[in-house]
Formats: sequence, C-alpha cells, structure tokens
Amino acid sequence: MERDTPLRGVGKTALGMAMIRAGESGRADRLFDDPYAQAFLEAAPAAFAADEARAVRDRSSASLGAAFASHAVLRTRFFDDFLLTAVGAGCRQVILLAAGLDSRAFRLPWPAGTRLYELDLPGVINFKEEVLAHSGARPACDRAVIPADLRGSWPERLTATGFDPAVPTAWLPEGLLLYLTAGEAARLLTDVGTLSAPGSRLSFEQAAAVGDSPLARAAGLPGMSQYTALWKGGLGPGAADWLASHGWDPAFRDGAEFAAACGRPESGSGAAGFLNAVRRA
Repeated sequence: MERDTPLRGVGKTALGMAMIRAGESGRADRLFDDPYAQAFLEAAPAAFAADEARAVRDRSSASLGAAFASHAVLRTRFFDDFLLTAVGAGCRQVILLAAGLDSRAFRLPWPAGTRLYELDLPGVINFKEEVLAHSGARPACDRAVIPADLRGSWPERLTATGFDPAVPTAWLPEGLLLYLTAGEAARLLTDVGTLSAPGSRLSFEQAAAVGDSPLARAAGLPGMSQYTALWKGGLGPGAADWLASHGWDPAFRDGAEFAAACGRPESGSGAAGFLNAVRRA
C-alpha cells in the first residue's frame, strides 16, 4: 500500500520516528522490536527524499540525524518500560497522547484487562489505521482510537469512548509537550490531572535545547527549520515544579544515565531526560 500524499508537519515527525524504529528493529542488539514500522515507511516512500539528499550533502545534517535517531531509540525504550511498569502496578487504562505511528498496542505484552486509548490528529490516525489494516495487525490489548487535536476538547471524546476517570491510568504524552506552548502544555496536563485517579502515572520527555544537545544543534541549521519551527517549548525546565504543585509526585531520570544503562551512551547536555510522576491521593 502506498499513500499519494505523505504526512506533513507533526505527522511527518511521526513518520520519522517510524523510520528510526524500523532501523532499530533490524539490529541484533535492538532495544525493542516494532514489526510494523517498516510498513509505515513503505506506505509513504518519498516522504524523506529531500532530507536524505541534504544529509548526503551536509555532514552536519548527517551527524545530527544520527544523534536524533540514537535519542529516539532510547526514548522509545524508556517509555516502553514506563508503560509496562505502570500496568504492573495496577494501571489498566493506558492513554497515548499524540500516539503517532508507534505500534505499542500491538507489540508490547499487555496484561489481561488492559484498555489502551490512542489519541492523535485525524490525518495521523487515518494513515496509521490504513497501514495497520493492510498489514493484518491485531492488538494485544483492548484498543480504542480517538482522532483529536490535543489543544482542544479531547477529554470529552475520551470519556465518551469508555474511559473511567476513577480507575488508575498510565498517561504518556511522550515527546508532545515540545510542540505546545507553555499555556497549551499546562492546559493539557491540567486535563490529565482532572482525569487521573490516585495512583495514576504520567511520563514525558524533559527536552533540553542547550549545550550540545540535538535540539540546540538543530536550531542552528537552516535545513532543520521545517522541524524546529514546530517546537514551542512546553513547560520547559519548570515542568517538575509544575507537576509537584498540581497534585503529582515527580521524579527525574537523567537521559545520559539511562543511555549508559542500555549500553548506548550518548554525548551532549545532561539537562535532558524524562519525568515520571505519580498522582497523589
């Protein structure tokens, strides 16, 4: 199956992540296996032609692409582990906010009774469902898909699909907050808090556009402007304090430490990492 019009904007970033997951899945020492990532790429074969040509011409672009890919692999593994830990702790509802093209509903070993909800923009959802249907994919849990702009009134759509706010839930915005303004990020997380029973868990990336981080390097390359223009910063370095003041107990995991633990050490700023949080009673 091949799409006439590839995904654009934030949808293209989801396709880029699929490219990275497909590459990792082919490694003998892979940190995860996404059996459907390659199918998404094959459905939009021309999506990255210009980016690949630029990387051939520009060593800086190629080096930066490798750094982003390395980090994206580690990020995927970190959040896989987070979700499995959360359901092991009793969270039987899983919400993927800006689910993108990851096939977690299909590739992770979910306990019986897990209900997983995927929310993303309609264009991303439509593309994903077409490819998965063509591939004959079958989820390993009870799965619901909700097209929604997460800057709008998505909670109503979630509850209308059977979500129960009285049940502990695992929430994963993953890398979404970078693409939201501080106000939009605060509104999103306020809604998450309102819908979270005590014991619910939340995790997202704490990105850092400083030092030698991939974000800082990307900001200095004109060829990356199609991506960097989408970045709004989210809550920035104050995210943990925001969570603590809004009913969560946050804990920061340093990205470099996690990379080393996975046997994939990264260079760059130590300010980046991941925030995990538990909803207080």
